[in-house]
Amino acid sequence: MTDRAAGSLAFAAHTAPELRAMAARDAIVIVPIGATEQHGPHLPVMVDHRLATEAAFRAAGLLDAAGHPVLVTPTVWTGFSEHHMELGGTITIDFATMQGLLRGIVRSLVRGGFRRICILNGHGGNAAPLTVAVSELTVELKIPLVTFAYYDVGDAATQAILETQSGILHACEGETAMIMATEPGLVRHAFLGAAHGPDQDRPEIEALVGPKVFRWQTLNARARSGVIGNAAAGTPDKGERLLAAYAVRIAEVLGTKALWEAKASDHW
Repeated sequence: MTDRAAGSLAFAAHTAPELRAMAARDAIVIVPIGATEQHGPHLPVMVDHRLATEAAFRAAGLLDAAGHPVLVTPTVWTGFSEHHMELGGTITIDFATMQGLLRGIVRSLVRGGFRRICILNGHGGNAAPLTVAVSELTVELKIPLVTFAYYDVGDAATQAILETQSGILHACEGETAMIMATEPGLVRHAFLGAAHGPDQDRPEIEALVGPKVFRWQTLNARARSGVIGNAAAGTPDKGERLLAAYAVRIAEVLGTKALWEAKASDHW
């Protein structure tokens, strides 16, 4: 938990009466979700849930400064990571478990009086399951439930800051840079070179047959080291700039009144 997590932005740091008061103020609640999975020979397996947490608290700080009531729940530290299992160091859950877990969290928040809820994603493998989960929960609970990946809303910043890639990949320049900025003592610098080798970046199915074609692959079918991208290009400065830019964009998105007020159905 970061220092920020001990303060007033952390859902878990409050008492029940304080949280009821925050619900009465229609607070925005951010639920970070990541993964615990291999990130090559140079990064810890906490990368996705650590960075989702960091992005959530940075964005919450900006929302709070702008006058928006906001809370960040404890992070969901595991996700949909079956494609990493063959490389070890991974704890995964299946879709039914993920759906049930998120349903329990979101329903609890709604029963506590909260309605503006964002599931902030930090792992690419969670994207498709989250879309389905959020769609079903929106219909069930009739709330403006939102989800997106913290890095996806900041594509322009990613392209401007990184030198070897245009988007966030896996244990790559971008993720390595952000862990260098947040957990510098956990980066195994001696293995940065080994994280990028001749077996890297073997093509995905779409690259072979064209876009919009999906066939499941393990991560190591593309890269035996478990890394997609050039980790050696990461620097702490790039990581700090990325996180700052992502926080701004997340705050802009969640602070947009129309996001929460747009109709989901004419029958609600």
